[in-house]
Amino acid sequence: MAVEVLVLKETAAGERRVAATPETVRKLVAAGATVRVEPGAGLGAGVTDQAYAEAGAVLAAGEARAAAEVVLCVQPPPAGALGALREGAVLVGMLHPQADEARAAALQARGIRSFPLERLPRTTRAQAMDVLSSQAGMAGYKAVLIAAQLAPRFFPMLTTAAGTIRPSRVLIVGAGVAGLQAIATARRLGAQVEGFDVRPETREQIESLGGKFLDLGVSAAGEGGYARALTDEERAEQQRRLAEHVRNIDVIVCTAAVPGRPAPKIISAAMVDGMKPGSVIVDLAAETGGNCELTVRGETIDHQGVTVAGPLNLASMGAVHASEMYARNVYNFVALFLKDGALSFDWNDELLAKTAWPEPPATPAAVDAA
Repeated sequence: MAVEVLVLKETAAGERRVAATPETVRKLVAAGATVRVEPGAGLGAGVTDQAYAEAGAVLAAGEARAAAEVVLCVQPPPAGALGALREGAVLVGMLHPQADEARAAALQARGIRSFPLERLPRTTRAQAMDVLSSQAGMAGYKAVLIAAQLAPRFFPMLTTAAGTIRPSRVLIVGAGVAGLQAIATARRLGAQVEGFDVRPETREQIESLGGKFLDLGVSAAGEGGYARALTDEERAEQQRRLAEHVRNIDVIVCTAAVPGRPAPKIISAAMVDGMKPGSVIVDLAAETGGNCELTVRGETIDHQGVTVAGPLNLASMGAVHASEMYARNVYNFVALFLKDGALSFDWNDELLAKTAWPEPPATPAAVDAA
């Protein structure tokens, strides 16, 4: 009997993405699954129910949640909705179980085998499943477009009958996936772009995209490609040099993040005070506290002539392509345990073992057939 896979319709405010597309539905069906899609699940991402049906999916009936063996989502279902899922079901998505006690309790009470994809190890093999990277790329792109809209100036240099317009000076803080996409986007718009990151190894990546690496003389190279926490002395020196530099910057896009922790505060209120009126800061890290001290989550404010924006869920603003990438990530992960119409979990595979929540025992059976 085929494995029942259910694609949820997202209910979080403003969420337009979907966890499966017709492309990945076809692949799931070919792997031996019966795929059910909740009505209207893909509309925000430009996918109609008819498109899913043509790909081999069936519109979910009322009892679909109770019958589904594998449930796919973008954001975690509300704690109350988890009670409607089948006991022992497999739930795959960006679940953040430890961020909500009620959600964690509901998952455990139903015995749901959870795979929060934000926990996926960041290895070469995992790249095709890396939802953080795929969604960060869209977020970085959209952040620059928001900055360009808010800025009271052109980004590119223009030669006009009224004289020459100098290009905007744009600083991208953080050179992860979102930051690199932001650098590339700002360059495409014609701005003079600098990239700042405390990891010196990002210089080559920034320069390869046409940006200039801003070297403040402070290095925080860490393990696994992430930055380590700065010491108090290092932070003070970084802040002093950065404050001097941003006085002449027109636009700052903040993208720095440390997984599982609040966003580091990099742009202080004093720095903003020193910026030119008409300058713009777009803080992509607003969801985890913001890189700018003045960022207000989900709001755009004016601080003495400087605009500070803290937009949320930027990936959802590009729901069509963000969903395409996310759905492929999800399918590639599900393919680790869905084969020939059956579920089989190889706990010797670190991608499964380290993504699962709670983590399986240290010495589980090599294969757990569900």
